Amino acid sequence: MNENSREHVQKQIDEEAELARKMLRLKNWAVIGANSNPEKYGNMIYRKLKSKGYNVYPVNPVYPEIEGETCYPDLSSLPRTPDVINMVVSPKRGGAFLKEAAELGVKYVWLQPGTHDESIMGLIDDLGMTALQGCVLVATR
Repeated sequence: MNENSREHVQKQIDEEAELARKMLRLKNWAVIGANSNPEKYGNMIYRKLKSKGYNVYPVNPVYPEIEGETCYPDLSSLPRTPDVINMVVSPKRGGAFLKEAAELGVKYVWLQPGTHDESIMGLIDDLGMTALQGCVLVATR
Protein backbone atom coordinates (compact mmCIF):
# COMPACT_ATOMS: atom_id res chain seq x y z
CA MET A 1 0.00 0.00 0.00
CA ASN A 2 1.48 3.35 -0.99
CA GLU A 3 1.50 6.47 1.19
CA ASN A 4 -1.52 8.05 -0.57
CA SER A 5 -3.57 4.89 -0.10
CA ARG A 6 -2.62 4.71 3.57
CA GLU A 7 -3.59 8.36 4.07
CA HIS A 8 -6.91 7.80 2.29
CA VAL A 9 -7.70 4.75 4.43
CA GLN A 10 -6.73 6.60 7.63
CA LYS A 11 -8.90 9.57 6.64
CA GLN A 12 -11.86 7.25 6.07
CA ILE A 13 -11.31 5.57 9.45
CA ASP A 14 -11.10 8.97 11.17
CA GLU A 15 -14.29 10.20 9.45
CA GLU A 16 -16.21 7.06 10.48
CA ALA A 17 -14.99 7.37 14.07
CA GLU A 18 -16.09 11.01 14.20
CA LEU A 19 -19.50 10.11 12.75
CA ALA A 20 -19.90 7.39 15.39
CA ARG A 21 -19.03 9.87 18.15
CA LYS A 22 -21.49 12.40 16.72
CA MET A 23 -24.31 9.85 16.53
CA LEU A 24 -23.60 8.51 20.03
CA ARG A 25 -23.83 12.05 21.45
CA LEU A 26 -27.46 12.16 20.24
CA LYS A 27 -29.58 10.58 22.95
CA ASN A 28 -32.93 9.96 21.20
CA TRP A 29 -32.84 6.60 19.36
CA ALA A 30 -35.19 4.01 17.89
CA VAL A 31 -34.19 0.36 17.53
CA ILE A 32 -35.84 -1.05 14.42
CA GLY A 33 -36.23 -4.78 14.99
CA ALA A 34 -36.16 -4.70 18.79
CA ASN A 35 -37.56 -7.92 20.23
CA SER A 36 -38.26 -9.69 23.51
CA ASN A 37 -35.60 -12.41 23.21
CA PRO A 38 -32.60 -11.48 25.40
CA GLU A 39 -30.38 -13.70 23.23
CA LYS A 40 -31.08 -11.71 20.06
CA TYR A 41 -29.33 -8.53 18.98
CA GLY A 42 -32.49 -6.44 18.74
CA ASN A 43 -33.06 -6.96 22.45
CA MET A 44 -29.41 -6.66 23.47
CA ILE A 45 -29.04 -3.35 21.61
CA TYR A 46 -32.25 -1.95 23.08
CA ARG A 47 -31.20 -2.87 26.64
CA LYS A 48 -27.63 -1.60 26.15
CA LEU A 49 -28.75 1.80 24.88
CA LYS A 50 -31.24 2.14 27.76
CA SER A 51 -28.55 1.18 30.29
CA LYS A 52 -26.30 3.91 28.84
CA GLY A 53 -28.95 6.57 29.44
CA TYR A 54 -30.40 6.85 25.95
CA ASN A 55 -34.05 7.64 25.35
CA VAL A 56 -34.67 4.61 23.16
CA TYR A 57 -37.85 3.38 21.52
CA PRO A 58 -38.33 -0.25 20.47
CA VAL A 59 -39.90 -0.53 17.01
CA ASN A 60 -41.34 -3.84 15.81
CA PRO A 61 -44.92 -4.47 14.63
CA VAL A 62 -44.84 -8.00 16.12
CA TYR A 63 -44.51 -7.04 19.79
CA PRO A 64 -46.86 -4.89 21.91
CA GLU A 65 -44.13 -4.41 24.53
CA ILE A 66 -40.46 -5.15 25.13
CA GLU A 67 -38.76 -5.16 28.52
CA GLY A 68 -41.97 -3.76 30.04
CA GLU A 69 -42.02 -0.77 27.68
CA THR A 70 -44.42 -0.04 24.82
CA CYS A 71 -43.12 -1.36 21.52
CA TYR A 72 -44.19 0.68 18.52
CA PRO A 73 -45.26 -0.79 15.17
CA ASP A 74 -43.54 1.95 13.16
CA LEU A 75 -41.66 5.22 13.50
CA SER A 76 -44.75 7.35 12.95
CA SER A 77 -46.25 5.93 16.17
CA LEU A 78 -43.39 7.13 18.36
CA PRO A 79 -44.13 9.94 20.83
CA ARG A 80 -41.00 11.73 19.58
CA THR A 81 -39.02 11.59 16.35
CA PRO A 82 -35.68 9.88 16.98
CA ASP A 83 -32.37 11.48 16.11
CA VAL A 84 -30.90 8.11 15.12
CA ILE A 85 -32.45 4.85 13.98
CA ASN A 86 -30.55 1.66 14.67
CA MET A 87 -31.37 -0.98 12.07
CA VAL A 88 -31.57 -4.57 13.30
CA VAL A 89 -33.68 -5.94 10.43
CA SER A 90 -32.78 -7.59 7.15
CA PRO A 91 -32.26 -5.40 4.08
CA LYS A 92 -35.54 -6.65 2.57
CA ARG A 93 -37.45 -5.27 5.59
CA GLY A 94 -35.34 -2.17 6.11
CA GLY A 95 -36.36 -0.10 3.10
CA ALA A 96 -39.84 0.79 4.35
CA PHE A 97 -38.45 1.92 7.72
CA LEU A 98 -35.80 4.05 6.01
CA LYS A 99 -38.39 5.77 3.81
CA GLU A 100 -40.58 6.46 6.83
CA ALA A 101 -37.59 7.78 8.79
CA ALA A 102 -36.66 10.15 5.98
CA GLU A 103 -40.25 11.43 5.78
CA LEU A 104 -40.09 12.17 9.52
CA GLY A 105 -36.80 14.04 9.14
CA VAL A 106 -34.47 11.47 10.70
CA LYS A 107 -30.95 12.11 9.40
CA TYR A 108 -28.87 9.31 10.96
CA VAL A 109 -28.96 5.56 10.47
CA TRP A 110 -26.78 3.09 12.37
CA LEU A 111 -26.62 -0.16 10.39
CA GLN A 112 -25.84 -3.27 12.38
CA PRO A 113 -23.89 -6.03 10.58
CA GLY A 114 -26.15 -7.93 8.16
CA THR A 115 -28.72 -5.15 7.83
CA HIS A 116 -27.43 -3.54 4.67
CA ASP A 117 -26.76 -4.39 1.07
CA GLU A 118 -26.23 -2.41 -2.11
CA SER A 119 -29.92 -1.50 -2.43
CA ILE A 120 -30.16 -0.27 1.19
CA MET A 121 -27.02 1.83 0.81
CA GLY A 122 -28.37 3.29 -2.45
CA LEU A 123 -31.70 4.09 -0.79
CA ILE A 124 -29.96 5.83 2.11
CA ASP A 125 -28.03 7.96 -0.40
CA ASP A 126 -31.19 8.71 -2.38
CA LEU A 127 -32.99 9.77 0.81
CA GLY A 128 -30.14 12.08 1.81
CA MET A 129 -29.52 10.28 5.08
CA THR A 130 -26.17 9.64 6.76
CA ALA A 131 -25.34 6.04 7.63
CA LEU A 132 -22.73 4.27 9.68
CA GLN A 133 -22.06 0.55 9.43
CA GLY A 134 -20.98 -1.10 12.65
CA CYS A 135 -22.03 -2.75 15.88
CA VAL A 136 -23.43 -0.29 18.43
CA LEU A 137 -22.79 -2.86 21.17
CA VAL A 138 -19.06 -2.55 20.47
CA ALA A 139 -19.22 1.24 20.13
CA THR A 140 -20.95 1.67 23.51
CA ARG A 141 -18.70 -0.65 25.55
